[in-house]
Amino acid sequence: MLLNRRTLLAGAAATVAPALFPSSAHAAGTLPLLSPLPPGAPDRKLFSPLEQRFASYLAILAPMTNDIVDSDPAKYGFMGGGWWRSPAQPFNARVQEHVFTLSWFYANQRPWNPYYRDPALLARLDAALQHYLKLQNPDGSWPEYAPGERGKASSGFGLGYLAKTLDNLRQARALPTRTTELEAALHKGVTWYLDPANTVVWDDPFQYTNQAVAGVAGSALSLTLLPDRALWKQLQERIRFVGHWSQSPAGFFYDPRGMDINYNFEVMLPEMAELYLLTGHPALVNMTRKFTDWFGYNLLREPDGSGWLTYYAVSDRTATAFYDDVIPDPDRSNLGSFFVPAVPNLAAFFTSREDRAATRAAWAADPAPVPLLAKQDTSPRIIAHAPYGERLPSHAAKQAAIARVPYLKHHHFTELRRDEVENQDYLYVRRPGFYLGAHFGTRAGSVVKAGTGFLWHPEAGTVIHSQQTATGCWATVAAGKADANGNLIAEYVSEDLVRYRTTDSSVSTELITSPSSVTRKVTATTAATEQIPLVLQPGDEVVFSDGTVVPYNESRTSTADGLVIRRGRTTITITWTGVRAVSLSTSSRTYLRDQRRRVHVLRIPHEGTLATTVRTEA
Repeated sequence: MLLNRRTLLAGAAATVAPALFPSSAHAAGTLPLLSPLPPGAPDRKLFSPLEQRFASYLAILAPMTNDIVDSDPAKYGFMGGGWWRSPAQPFNARVQEHVFTLSWFYANQRPWNPYYRDPALLARLDAALQHYLKLQNPDGSWPEYAPGERGKASSGFGLGYLAKTLDNLRQARALPTRTTELEAALHKGVTWYLDPANTVVWDDPFQYTNQAVAGVAGSALSLTLLPDRALWKQLQERIRFVGHWSQSPAGFFYDPRGMDINYNFEVMLPEMAELYLLTGHPALVNMTRKFTDWFGYNLLREPDGSGWLTYYAVSDRTATAFYDDVIPDPDRSNLGSFFVPAVPNLAAFFTSREDRAATRAAWAADPAPVPLLAKQDTSPRIIAHAPYGERLPSHAAKQAAIARVPYLKHHHFTELRRDEVENQDYLYVRRPGFYLGAHFGTRAGSVVKAGTGFLWHPEAGTVIHSQQTATGCWATVAAGKADANGNLIAEYVSEDLVRYRTTDSSVSTELITSPSSVTRKVTATTAATEQIPLVLQPGDEVVFSDGTVVPYNESRTSTADGLVIRRGRTTITITWTGVRAVSLSTSSRTYLRDQRRRVHVLRIPHEGTLATTVRTEA
């Protein structure tokens, strides 16, 4: 999901941090406490633009570090306090990933960093590393959810954070004994991770590829610090393996065996970028090019330039429903921008360098205290990727890439992307009056919603947008179940006709398209309700055919056979067979930072047969 920074602006960070986050360390502990920040710190104006993201981490460094357990020998070095990852238990190696954060602040001198070479910070970092290394299993893996577990994510992400920690310790010439232990642990971990016979990482079918790629990237960094010719050769082979098996023929990366907007763009792509920066392997560029093509079908550009809505109804894990056109720091997709020079079309989906410079200037000028990070919302990836920099596109390059997005460049196509191994079909239909997306076949997971998923208009933007919920998806609801909540079997009769049905044939649908309309003819074995999630804006005029006006963010019932939405110069008309008692209900679901776009769900009950047509006019 998106990182939603909850700010706590009750005063200067130095005065509020100890009160909000009381330390679990106490007088009985064996380690000195890290001093809180001085009054007025951190000073926004002292940060370089690329390092502004460190400010909120600096604000929580003392309370987070002081929560390292030093009073209980059985848990000595455990990074307590619940700052990062669940379960917040001593056996979870992922909790310890902030050793990187502590090591960075210890090793790097900045005018805003009072913890550079701080002995209390170093002592507590040493304790945390001791605990982290004790958690490593004999084979080189690390656990996450149970003691002794061999974890794909905990081992993969851990390699990256521990390698970066080693780099910081070497830079600072600190903890020589612990550094030697860390080098041995990394060698053992890399050997385990890159072993092709390791079925934890290299499972069949290949799943959670973002985790595996993170481990390969961490291995690449480890091997730049600890050169090993045989392991480097093995690393190249694993990159080729990832290139062959991690990506669906449709273009997305398997996570676990379906698509996921968030994990693909915000985790997988940045990890691939780090791996590319470390190895220069051309397969990673080819993978990015295929993904960028796929992504362009699934992000819906709002005509006013405010951002993109996503086809997240088919995301297998997360609910990232939109991306603003301008995303301020921290932006965890940032590192993926290193692919932009080689894959120019990818520029469409990143904040332009001019816009990012403006948000950073505004941040520096803001007189408010630096916001504190909420517990669990402290991903070390944000600052771990910062030293690499970024390759954000210029405003002109971004606009040119947006113009090349398939449904913006072309006015007529029918694109069917198939994954025959997973039996997944993704259908994209562009006509002069609309752009439509639909999903058929086997759903990758329970949150995925099948059937018709969105309808977009070139001037009005997104008009229909399916949710990941049974009560908010675009569907036929019969006997209390939405057909979108199950697998749908499709027959592609022609470019403008698709027939699909539920596996038990309780609901059958004909999907018919024309240059300016989409019709769904539904036949159900019982009484049912057509459910259409509309995206409405404050300026829309919404009127049922009986004259009932529906104000924005309000709910109404009506007895009607149609609904008209007027948005600027565009008219969207929804009609259905027969005059019926219908409803349009508002919701709390809004999109984009301005929150102007709000989901309202249209429901049309019927006896078992109904034809519904959505027609656009401009």
